Amino acid sequence: MKTGIHPEYKEVTVSCSCGASYETKSTRFENFTVEVCANCHTFYTGKERAAEAKGRVERFRRKYQTN
Repeated sequence: MKTGIHPEYKEVTVSCSCGASYETKSTRFENFTVEVCANCHTFYTGKERAAEAKGRVERFRRKYQTN
């Protein structure tokens, strides 16, 4: 690696809006917050709700039905 061209890699704290915080390394010099993390994202928590596709399709067809 060439010297003097790469940003510094420092330890920072990432805080989520749910209250969780993580220690990690980043090229950002300050601690920062995120809106969603693995603790509160619906995909990772298993609380993801399935979309009712059939109802949406039927509503679309009724709305744009040609007579």
